[in-house]
Amino acid sequence: MEKLLLTPEEAAETLSIGRTRIYELMALGVLGSVQIGKSRRVPMASVHEFVERLRQVETVDDRTLRT
Repeated sequence: MEKLLLTPEEAAETLSIGRTRIYELMALGVLGSVQIGKSRRVPMASVHEFVERLRQVETVDDRTLRT
């Protein structure tokens, strides 16, 4: 069964990027996340949406990824 929510570390591993970059993307609002108590989780749906947006742009930078 596929997980619905990932830790930032799991999201980073899934996307093959660093944990710090995951936190930057969440802070920018580029990668959706939810808070459960004191924990921050990334919905798998947000990971899929992020990748789809990456596929739709030629030049990937923070300005073009903001929704």
